[in-house]
Amino acid sequence: MLTIDPKEIPVPKLHHYLLGAIGPRPIAFASTLDADGNDNLAPFSFFNVFSANPPILIFSPARSGRTNTTKDTYNNVKVIPEVVINVVNYDMVHQMSLASSPFSPNINEFDKAGFTAVSSETIQPKRVGESPVQFECKVIEVKELGQNGGAGNLVICEVQKIHIDEKVLNTEGAIDQKEIDLVARMGGNWYCRADENSMFEIQKPITTIGIGFDGMPKDVLTSSILSGNDLGQLGNIEELPNETDVNEFKLIELSELFVSLEDDAKKLETELHTRAKQLLSENKVEEAWMTLLSFNDG
Repeated sequence: MLTIDPKEIPVPKLHHYLLGAIGPRPIAFASTLDADGNDNLAPFSFFNVFSANPPILIFSPARSGRTNTTKDTYNNVKVIPEVVINVVNYDMVHQMSLASSPFSPNINEFDKAGFTAVSSETIQPKRVGESPVQFECKVIEVKELGQNGGAGNLVICEVQKIHIDEKVLNTEGAIDQKEIDLVARMGGNWYCRADENSMFEIQKPITTIGIGFDGMPKDVLTSSILSGNDLGQLGNIEELPNETDVNEFKLIELSELFVSLEDDAKKLETELHTRAKQLLSENKVEEAWMTLLSFNDG
């Protein structure tokens, strides 16, 4: 392992390590106004949601690591504490990147990047019409984290109104993660697209309590086939399948395998663990457990 003391390396190098390791990062495409009423539009990947009640979003237009200058967005919200945070999807990612160019403060990025400026209902800054979700926000605090180059400025925003393109809603009225097609920032010039090919589901154990690693049989826990990730998936089950279900599964699904390898216990165990791993990749946790436990009952 490479071990680094942040105080002992140059800020630009530290910045690259942070951005390379912490991602994907959602993008706040922030629309603000300056004191003269000029529109400004800029993306920030130091961003997330931090509260639902009240609804709070925070993003950070950090000081330049090279020049120690502050961003136009930071300067604007200090004068007019309002911002629209527009969500960025794949259909607009190149336009968003164009808007991130270091234009002078009087340049309108809506015009430069070809975006549609839409009037907000509760605040002055305009919304990006092409964005699938737009948050009208009041800035309730700007928390400055330092005065040197690379220092962040936390812009704490309370959402006043949300606008959602109905095309990204499913039949239940929720945002369909396959339809919204979000993008996020990685390190360097890299982005990440959250489409159907890159997403997967994991049931959150909100009301359930899994058996955990310490509740597993030793032969499963020490398997040379199953990874730590596989064991984590197995450990989320609330209770192990009972002996009757395991024996029935063994008779129906595994009898041929047991007959063919009845004289080679080690190979049988390896084959069962391999099958269980495949079942886990298909999110068939109970079947994976019955496959593993059938060896103990063999």
